[in-house]
Amino acid sequence: MCRFHHLFLLYLGTFILSSSLANERPNILIIFTDDQGYADIGCYGNKKNKTPRLDGLAKEGTRFTSFYSQTVCGPSRSALLTGRQPIRSKGWSMPASEITFAELMRGSGYQTACIGKWDVSNRKPILERMPNAKGFDYYFGPLGANDGGIVTIHENNKQALVTRKMESLINLYTDKSINFLKEIRDPKKPFLLYLAHTMMHTIIDASPNFRGKSEGGLYGDVVEEFDHETGRLLDTIKKLGLKQNTLVIYTSDNGPWNQKKYTMKKQGHPKGSVFWGESGPLRNGKGSCYEGGYRLPCIVRWPGKIPAGNVSDAIFATIDLMPTFANLCGFKMPDDRYIDGIDQTDLLLGKRKTGRDHFYFNHAGIRQGKWKYLKANAHFHGYAIEDKRKKIEELYDLENDLGETKNLATQFPEKAAKLKALMQSIEKFN
Repeated sequence: MCRFHHLFLLYLGTFILSSSLANERPNILIIFTDDQGYADIGCYGNKKNKTPRLDGLAKEGTRFTSFYSQTVCGPSRSALLTGRQPIRSKGWSMPASEITFAELMRGSGYQTACIGKWDVSNRKPILERMPNAKGFDYYFGPLGANDGGIVTIHENNKQALVTRKMESLINLYTDKSINFLKEIRDPKKPFLLYLAHTMMHTIIDASPNFRGKSEGGLYGDVVEEFDHETGRLLDTIKKLGLKQNTLVIYTSDNGPWNQKKYTMKKQGHPKGSVFWGESGPLRNGKGSCYEGGYRLPCIVRWPGKIPAGNVSDAIFATIDLMPTFANLCGFKMPDDRYIDGIDQTDLLLGKRKTGRDHFYFNHAGIRQGKWKYLKANAHFHGYAIEDKRKKIEELYDLENDLGETKNLATQFPEKAAKLKALMQSIEKFN
């Protein structure tokens, strides 16, 4: 065999191998809700809201019970996109210099789309900080929230729609996601679809087909409509033959806005309606550094790869998605900045039962194993401040006290001091 022929066969073999590996890279679908509580859906203990599609997703994948996002929306999104805690990725003010997993995935051959709430460009059309500039080939959605009962939607970098029809948004975003999969997607490329719903953020509403139908009031109506629309999207994935090689991740940005001193003042909802989510056994909700603010439902499915019907209490977080995607999707992590996330591939694939060693609560405290420490001046957003909370150090055994009712800081001072030192070591990185 001549040298040229040998080199050609070697090149051909390498090309076939690399193409094969490329074909094995999963599509990524992230379904990200807003202000949805830990206990809003059936498989996380809700008895009023009927959520057969999300419950079914959990049966086909792994349901995580110690999954952490952040305690409010902008910081949650910058942490998700960059793998960096909000003290570094800056939340609503995420600078253009931050690197998102979408940028890296697009660079490695993925087709990328973001549909829904962005919320990391200070809710303004700052081009270098909008989705198209941060790694997404296609964008459709509002740059911020819907607190005033109105959203201004952009398609790519141009304003496309202004609407007060909050009841239309779940269906609208789902339709746009389905259209991306059917009409825009390049079948020769793997895809990333980041679907960030406006619901269940105030001001909520459900479409006529769901309004008044649930046992959970208006909020329950919205949860059930979201479940139905998620089912439509999952059905499309299946019909297009994409189910087997699509990694689906469902979670939320922060806990429910459930504090009475805030919700009783909120305008724009029908009188007497139950319009806030549930934390279940967890303490407090959105804006709080107690578990109800940070701990969220998370279901992950990848048929044949992620164990079906599995429940994991391993510590896992949105900041871990970027390093995990780097492994699964074949891109290199940035090496010029501190990354808080860790690669959780083995946890997802069932090869390891343990997750993160610890999780940091922004300007508040830290969890390691079953222990959680909060400093005396732990940060709470105003509406989440518990009026009777004493400004003292707190230590909780989450394994035996998930509701954080018994402060053990004086009983285990050495443990509190150790966790405080670990928290401080994390805060020093840039």
